[in-house]
Amino acid sequence: MASAPEAQALPMFYKDLVPLNSKEHAKWRVKGLENANFMADQHAIPVTIDEFSSAGRNYPIVFSIGENSVPLILMGLNEGVNTFMNEEGRFDEPSYVPAYVRRYPFMLAKLQPDAKELSLCFDPTTEAIGDYKEGDPLFDKDQPTETTKNILDFCEQFEQAGQRTGQFVEELKKMGLMMDGEVSIQQNGVEKPFVYRGFQMVNEEKLREMRGDELRKLNQNGMLPLIYAHLFSLQIMREVFARQVQAGKVPQVSEAPSMQV
Repeated sequence: MASAPEAQALPMFYKDLVPLNSKEHAKWRVKGLENANFMADQHAIPVTIDEFSSAGRNYPIVFSIGENSVPLILMGLNEGVNTFMNEEGRFDEPSYVPAYVRRYPFMLAKLQPDAKELSLCFDPTTEAIGDYKEGDPLFDKDQPTETTKNILDFCEQFEQAGQRTGQFVEELKKMGLMMDGEVSIQQNGVEKPFVYRGFQMVNEEKLREMRGDELRKLNQNGMLPLIYAHLFSLQIMREVFARQVQAGKVPQVSEAPSMQV
């Protein structure tokens, strides 16, 4: 029996994590969830650079603060507010679903801190997987089914995209293109604007000041389209704010630095 991953801070959504194996889970099946209540109170979800083009059509893309910065989509501008999900845990309208969400309840993790390989694990607290009569089987005797192979392949692709994303963010930092973000939104009938901070963004002024050879390099390595996808998506912040106003979920104070994740 494979040992469980060593205790550590679990990623967003995950309440527990155990390795999938043919001995304990030989008869287990995976089925679709009826809702996504696990993300109903999440206002910021990680995304990879592979998703910038699709995600940027629906959500603002920002970067988290801190040393290990990651790109995030904002589904709300305040902690605990998700303007795209209804009370039943479903999307109010067709919207892009991040790979981070589609991966759940599975993920690749190290069973030991010094392990070189990642193992396919899952959150056992979810109703998406279990000893059910319905759903897609995960094993055929002691061999993984096509369903399990597809899940593993998706998780591997996600990890690879995550590595590319980390390299992208590091390059932005090396070039001095990252800056603390701030957006001020004036609501009708409210004297003071709502000022949101606690995130990072690309410094558009520094981008314009870059030399031609530097911009050419950004374009050739594929970074420039990603940067502009991020910058264009920031316009959607005001749309997300309007969704909060419509839902009656705007804070009572004008200073709202609540985008930190």
